[in-house]
Amino acid sequence: MLFCRLGTVDYAAAHRLQKQLQAKRIADEVPDTVLLLEHPPVLTMGRSAKEQHIIAQPDVLEAQGISVHEVGRGGDVTYHGPGQLVAYPIIDLKPDRRDVRKYMWSLEEAMIRTCKEFGLSATRIGGLNGAWIGDRKVGAVGVRISRWVTMHGLALNADSDLSHYELIVPCGIQDKAVTSISAELGRTIGVPDVADPLARHFAELYDAEVEWRDALPGDLSL
Repeated sequence: MLFCRLGTVDYAAAHRLQKQLQAKRIADEVPDTVLLLEHPPVLTMGRSAKEQHIIAQPDVLEAQGISVHEVGRGGDVTYHGPGQLVAYPIIDLKPDRRDVRKYMWSLEEAMIRTCKEFGLSATRIGGLNGAWIGDRKVGAVGVRISRWVTMHGLALNADSDLSHYELIVPCGIQDKAVTSISAELGRTIGVPDVADPLARHFAELYDAEVEWRDALPGDLSL
């Protein structure tokens, strides 16, 4: 399984890249690939998002340089930004992995196992997606699957600016807080610190070996 470290990537550019890579994976032109990156501050609205879950007014978002994108993944509104590891697996679930719930479980499990490496006990909460430390959400998931090839994925807060979550109702959940690995530990844990263990744990769940790339497969480019 290829893991491509892309650094900081504009959300729109990353979304275009995912669609191109998904098409190539459907055509069996590239192997299973996971994009690891960070985004500049951005709000994304999934298929079930409600506009009122963006609390901040447009002028406030503009002043902070935060853009808004409507996307085809499941879920409500969420935030991406510096200090958050975003993983976009473009993997083929055929022939024997065609189980959406199990795939979502694997995204959550990779984050839960990564948190454990830092001494944090992350879990699931019944009826809610993502990874949680107590009642504080540390990682979110949202996916779209076409011909059993995945796109979108997970976002794990390593050292995120948690004040940005006050601009929204995160994932449409009004009675839960958001946290980060750094906030829980009281010391800085950066995206590079969590990328390696997350890649390892995700690959293990699919009986795959990690192959690191600093470039994209095939003829793709940002």
